[in-house]
Amino acid sequence: MFSVLKKLTWFFKEHKKRYMIAISLLIIASFLEVLPPRLLGIVIDDVHQGRLTEEGLRQYIMLFIILMVAIYIITYIWMRKLFGGAFIIERTLRSKYMNHLMKMTPTFYEKNKTGDLMAKATNDLKAISLTTGFGVLTLVDATVFLVIILFMMGFLVSWKLTIAAFLPLPIMAWLMKRYGKIIHERFMNAQNAFGDLNDQVLESISGIRVIRAFVKEKDDQQRFNGITQDVLDKNIQVAKIDALFEPTIKILVGLSYMIGLGYGAFLVFRSEITLGQLVSFNIYLGMLIWPMFAFGELMNVMQRGNASMDRLNETFRYQEDVKNEESTEKRFLPETIEIHDLSFQYPSAKEQVLKNVTVHIPKGYSVGVVGKTGSGKTTFFKQLLREYPIERKSIFISEIPIEDIALHEVKKWIGYVPQDQFLFSKTIRENILFGNPNADDCKLQKVLDQASITADIETFLHGIETLVGEKGVSLSGGQKQRIAIARALIKDPEILLLDDALSAVDAKTEATIVKNIRKERLGKTTFIAAHRMSAVRHAELIMVMDEGIVKEVGTHEQLIENQGWYAEQYAKQQLEKAVVEEEVYTS
Repeated sequence: MFSVLKKLTWFFKEHKKRYMIAISLLIIASFLEVLPPRLLGIVIDDVHQGRLTEEGLRQYIMLFIILMVAIYIITYIWMRKLFGGAFIIERTLRSKYMNHLMKMTPTFYEKNKTGDLMAKATNDLKAISLTTGFGVLTLVDATVFLVIILFMMGFLVSWKLTIAAFLPLPIMAWLMKRYGKIIHERFMNAQNAFGDLNDQVLESISGIRVIRAFVKEKDDQQRFNGITQDVLDKNIQVAKIDALFEPTIKILVGLSYMIGLGYGAFLVFRSEITLGQLVSFNIYLGMLIWPMFAFGELMNVMQRGNASMDRLNETFRYQEDVKNEESTEKRFLPETIEIHDLSFQYPSAKEQVLKNVTVHIPKGYSVGVVGKTGSGKTTFFKQLLREYPIERKSIFISEIPIEDIALHEVKKWIGYVPQDQFLFSKTIRENILFGNPNADDCKLQKVLDQASITADIETFLHGIETLVGEKGVSLSGGQKQRIAIARALIKDPEILLLDDALSAVDAKTEATIVKNIRKERLGKTTFIAAHRMSAVRHAELIMVMDEGIVKEVGTHEQLIENQGWYAEQYAKQQLEKAVVEEEVYTS
């Protein structure tokens, strides 16, 4: 049960001063809180025996006031320290969790659902926070406060009465242990179900257009209802056990009350204890409800925290596939790119996606990458981005193996526009400046012109300050592509990767963007993957890929002479273009 505290030892050591003060003051407050019932018993005995004077009454009242003020001040301080620590660990773990997620490669996200990762960042972190705050409180109250009350009852009232009143406690201890084991298992299941629910909601919201287009709203709603019912059922299973804690404790404490009252009255009649002592004892029994309840809550909170910590540690144990080794090389700008016998297979795939790719790319070249759908173009780019571990000494930049270069250095060189552009739920300006937050308005306007998006922005009501909506939902596909291109260009990268980034724009706009890129990126390396040959015909080097193999390499003219796949596709696309132009002319 207490293994979660062991797993959080690092945090308690880091904030030991805070917790030492909090726990020390909590123990002092516990001592002070048991004094008023004893004083009340003394006052009752003084009244019963006629010893209470006016001066004595004033002293008792003053003592009660002093105790209340002291308890209030001490309680305020320990609560601030203890529950402040709970907020600190939640913030610390959330930052650590986010940093860990940022280091993860695509392999990790293929194995973990987004909804489950979000559940860990919310529910699980909250459960751990509860453990370090309320959990520590219940631990102290269920042990130290309980011992203090037992001492007051046993040594200052009657040890016989105390033993008799505590006969039901072994039953309580056994039940709490049993409940705790069950709730741990059920809480794990409930948290996993909540993760599935998160994932379903995200998927439905992201795919709402597709759902509506295929008139699948009712089907999606039924699926959602099924998942929410599963979450409800599993949480009800947790609640059923959770609900047993309090009534179990109250019933057993009630039995203690009956024993204490009956046997206590018997001892009063026999003059073994006074009436005031019996009143004090019954007040202590009432005070005992909280430590007993705290014991039950302790089991509950610790089991939940332990389950959540196990789930979180499962993520933390996952090591990134691509290590960010510090480079032993001095900082330099990339020159040539050499690829020797590069082969790659996705962790979840059975066959290689890239097979013995070999190519030499001088600095400043514009490189076209073409091929059928699924030929390996995107996978080739992912190797340059180091998204997956690769074979050693397969990729060289300036004659240095890419794995010997610090990962952040490689990322700093590269500007990347993926097939599926992602825009943040911010303004167009903020999305573009994400590539270079320090760029001025002149630079911003320049990349807007290069990406041929200026005219579109001028039609928007708020211009460049227009909010694009979640994932750019308010923009067309072509507009999103051009904003993503502008975001990459404003970084002014040494290596630019355009992965089918012109597929949603018309041929005229494509030609303009390609022309601008060629003009502005003289001396810098640019890769363009495309299905339209017109986007790459200007390139100094064109790679033709098929099933992960580089089938042809050369300039546009050389590939046309080869009469291979490239020449065939180029001729086909030129014919289609001519037919379209003729139809427009004759209509």
